[in-house]
Amino acid sequence: MANVPIPKRLVPPRTDKAKGDLAEQAYHSILDQILRGTLGIGSVLSRRNLAAKLGMSFVPVSEAFQRLEMEGLLESRPRAGTRVKIPTISEARDRFELREALECQAARLCSERASFEERLELKRAAKNVDTLFVKAASKEFDDDFIFAVQKYHVDLHMKVAGYARSEALRSAIEKNHVLVFNWLYDTAMRRRTLPRSFHEGLINAILDKSPEEAEEAMRAHVRYGVEAVLSYLALAPETRKWRVKRKIRP
Repeated sequence: MANVPIPKRLVPPRTDKAKGDLAEQAYHSILDQILRGTLGIGSVLSRRNLAAKLGMSFVPVSEAFQRLEMEGLLESRPRAGTRVKIPTISEARDRFELREALECQAARLCSERASFEERLELKRAAKNVDTLFVKAASKEFDDDFIFAVQKYHVDLHMKVAGYARSEALRSAIEKNHVLVFNWLYDTAMRRRTLPRSFHEGLINAILDKSPEEAEEAMRAHVRYGVEAVLSYLALAPETRKWRVKRKIRP
């Protein structure tokens, strides 16, 4: 298979202004660890340990925790601490339904508005994504490669959103982290195998068929594997229990 370049852009993208911001650095470092599976669903996090590991003070790490908690990736409880959020079945289903609503509309608009050059770019990118997933399924690559494949995958979906020519829609897909949560669930399940030409078929449907068919193709794409994810999350209810810290007696 031909070598496929991996995009450097992370999800969500970093801004130039934030590059020197320690809280921003802490945020992306923790997010990367969650998406790599280093910090899996239910993993307990220590602000002080992470601050020491990142070589920064307690404050920026605390700010990163607050941001990740607001975004639904972490959860905290008094006397129990903070952990990577374990979504309920209802919460996970809601995430998929939101993704479906946003991405189906993006597919419809992309079908109508993408330029000739953008269509060529999407077809190339989709073929590359499928090639990368085939390589990932071979289990010959480490976690860094799998992480890069997922970044490339998200980049493809964001291209579809961008070529829809609706900044409000593109921003909603990014700000609601619908693709980040899909990535998180795939990482938790260690799902690497997808149907043959899964993304190439999707992009061909978006670009070569009617807007209505483009929307339905994206709907089927988003719904693929949803029930498997929900079943996975329902299998380990004991992981939902918090470990309450004991009070230290004087």
